[in-house]
Amino acid sequence: MRTLASQITRCPRIFTADQAQDARALFPDAPPEIAALVAGAGSTSPYLLGLMQKETDWCRVAFDDPAGAVQQVIDSAGAVPPDQLSSHLRQGKRRVALMTGLADLAGAWSLEEVTGALTDFADAAAQAALTAGLKAQIKRGKLPGMTEEDADSGAGMVVLAMGKMGARELNYSSDIDLICLFDETRFDTSDFHDARTAFVRATRAMSGTLNDLTGEGYVFRTDLRLRPDSGVTPVCIAMEAAERYYESLGRTWERAAYIKARPAAGDLAAGDQFLSVLRPFVWRKHLDFAAIQDAHDMRLAIREHKGLGGSVSLSGHNMKLGRGGIREIEFFTQTRQLIAGGRDADLRVRGTCEGMAVLAEKEWIPSEVAETLCDHYRAHRTVEHRVQMIRDAQTHTLPQTEEGFDRLAAMMDMDVPALRSDLERRLEEVHQLTEGFFAGSTSRPEAAAAPEEHVFDAAIVDRWLNYPALRSARGAELFAELKPGLLARLARATKPDEALLAFDGFLGGLPAGVQLFSLLKINPQLSDLLVDIVSASPALAAYLSRNAQVFDAVIGGDFFSEWPAEDALVDSLTEVLEAEEDYEARLDTCRRWAKEWHFRIGVHHLRGLIDAATVGAQYADLARAVLRGLWPVVIDEFSRRHGPPPGRGAVLVGMGSLGARRLTAASDLDMIVVYDSAGVESSDGKRPLASRLYYARLTQAMITAMTAPMAQGKLYEVDMRLRPSGTQGPVATSLASFESYQMGQAWVWEHLALTRADCVTGPDDLMQDVARLCDRVLARSRDRADTLHEVAAMRARLATAKVAGGIWDAKNGPGRLQDIELLAQAGALLAGTTARDITSALGDAEAQNVITADQAEVLRRVYRTCWALQSATRLLSSSVLREDSLGQAGLRFLCRSLDVDTPEELHAHLAQSYDQATTIIADALAAYVDKADGGAT
Repeated sequence: MRTLASQITRCPRIFTADQAQDARALFPDAPPEIAALVAGAGSTSPYLLGLMQKETDWCRVAFDDPAGAVQQVIDSAGAVPPDQLSSHLRQGKRRVALMTGLADLAGAWSLEEVTGALTDFADAAAQAALTAGLKAQIKRGKLPGMTEEDADSGAGMVVLAMGKMGARELNYSSDIDLICLFDETRFDTSDFHDARTAFVRATRAMSGTLNDLTGEGYVFRTDLRLRPDSGVTPVCIAMEAAERYYESLGRTWERAAYIKARPAAGDLAAGDQFLSVLRPFVWRKHLDFAAIQDAHDMRLAIREHKGLGGSVSLSGHNMKLGRGGIREIEFFTQTRQLIAGGRDADLRVRGTCEGMAVLAEKEWIPSEVAETLCDHYRAHRTVEHRVQMIRDAQTHTLPQTEEGFDRLAAMMDMDVPALRSDLERRLEEVHQLTEGFFAGSTSRPEAAAAPEEHVFDAAIVDRWLNYPALRSARGAELFAELKPGLLARLARATKPDEALLAFDGFLGGLPAGVQLFSLLKINPQLSDLLVDIVSASPALAAYLSRNAQVFDAVIGGDFFSEWPAEDALVDSLTEVLEAEEDYEARLDTCRRWAKEWHFRIGVHHLRGLIDAATVGAQYADLARAVLRGLWPVVIDEFSRRHGPPPGRGAVLVGMGSLGARRLTAASDLDMIVVYDSAGVESSDGKRPLASRLYYARLTQAMITAMTAPMAQGKLYEVDMRLRPSGTQGPVATSLASFESYQMGQAWVWEHLALTRADCVTGPDDLMQDVARLCDRVLARSRDRADTLHEVAAMRARLATAKVAGGIWDAKNGPGRLQDIELLAQAGALLAGTTARDITSALGDAEAQNVITADQAEVLRRVYRTCWALQSATRLLSSSVLREDSLGQAGLRFLCRSLDVDTPEELHAHLAQSYDQATTIIADALAAYVDKADGGAT
């Protein structure tokens, strides 16, 4: 008894009522602290007094070590014959409730320790009752193939704890919500019906053992109605049937219920596997803002059904369901978990306070809000416990009489005025903090009025209701609330009718709208971004209409943070890929991940947050990260059938813009694959392949992984034409063949391309060997005249084959990107260096006396101009931009990107830049142009 006495930090007041004296008389040798505690508990709680009277002898012993005594009861829950189990469990419940209640009132145990002890006993009781029920069926031969030993581990059946039991948050008088399932794969098809019948009987027996009211009371009121379609399904159903139900008919409230689901009894491994299969139903891959409205509707329906609306009146107030109550905190937490839990596995926690802590850590809610709500949640639950302690009643309502409040205040060790003031403050603060979150789902989004009212074409606006995104009643309802604000934003555009047409194209291409419209409704600032995108970039708008979920990333917490760089991107991608077990799921996940980062770069560029050089580097980082993250996944999948790569493996070598680490929004990836079988003739696997064929097919597998159209589209287009012998050569080249070809057979243009080669991924030692080989090839001495002659001839052929597509074509044509890059590569080749950085390569051309220092500086400036234009136009369109398709918003974006004020200045600046570069390059190569070749001018 001394142990509990030493832990008491406070104790309820001692009443002078007869029952208090009776309680104290039960333990005449107790120390004063214990005497005060049991007297106070007895005076305020007839329930605890009754338990003390029934368990006096046990209680005297348990006082010395309350935690140990409770744990012993839990551990021995099933340690009696079946005919004694009902009485044994009821005695166990009395003892656990009594000692937990006394430790709670004494302040010796925290809320989590109290609810944890009650939950642990519920788990143990459910396991004992289930085992007894299963053994009875097995003894009767009703469970085919099962022995009594199998009953101890569930015999293929699992009991899922839901609600407070699942979250380890049970009250003193909680019922327990259970879902009972069995693994049908453990039985032959012919035995299925017999097994199901036996499991149903075992479930009913388990429920009766726990739930039936006997002379000793009950163990736990048991509710089995959370199972799928409970009105027509048996109390225990097959896992496959449950999976089909949730996949096709599962509702938001059921998703929320499964946040707390936990295998509690029976076959725990099978239960974990079932929850793993159900993960896509509970945790959506994309931010699920539509869940907010569903949760809000549930809250309102509960309030209306229970008559709990209106302001707080403490008399009879429902601490669970009423205004500012426990359910509001739980809904607030669970809804935010549902929104983002599909993207962040750390949010998939069961406890309410635990969930709020993770949400705060991930910056989904302010830390001070999480701390405040957690404090209120614990206080609310404590009050709820005290109310239930009085008479073991499943109630959540505050007293309706002054006497009742006197009793509650005594159990809270507070004065009545202080208790009332504390309750009112907490309830109101909870309501204010949570209602603001849900109110956003019903309030009409605000938008500043247009400077002058603009009348849009009614025919365009009227046809929106026929678009796929608005065909559902809910989609149309959400959009009706958004429409005034969106039209106001469109009216503020420089050319409103042009902006309207762009938005019309976006809306028409949107296959579904509920999720996006819900997101815009909760986050009105995204409407401005949406209008910016659809007004300026038809290509980005078309992409967004097919992939509206990439807006998730905008509110994901780090959308506007510093760029993480290539290695961090690889780590991020690897982590999300490892979370998927299926190969195709990994490919689709990779696409989703890449599109979100791709979208981020585009938005940052469109908003002027990064310049063209940074844009090119970030797109390259992203592409390289995709290759580095996906290559091992493809190898692992290919190895399952054909064995691991024979020899030293293979290297992906970036060429062109990928090798130069400078890509645009629409770049494809130029690559070659170099492998070294190291003399190994074939792979060692289920279906071995000759080494050459192995690497050829592995390369094709990688190309397919990148380019196959899947649910999330393609990753990148891949161009392998720069490999030795071009399209006539094998898609993968051995290291020896690559060396032989580059040293003895390659054309000058192929060596020019090699100046931009850069190993992306593969075994480190092999990447080093390939890099050293490229350096050796480039370092070979060359005849200056022959090299420049070939460059001049190549320039002439390019001028004929790739004619400039107008003023906005920054790549093709004299004096533009490809022309400047060719001259720079020639300078690098003569100097025996690489040309990944055109600025440095132009320095090589200067050092080789191909151009002067002044000319090199002019070409650098023109190259920056061309790159800024190329980067911007590729964001606006995946192909060469046409003058008649460039809207006002797009034109403003181009002017800003090239740092000019007006479209007229932009045209003049581009024309002058092209002319300057054309003159310099033509003069530099004039002496090496054959008359037969002609010249690019």
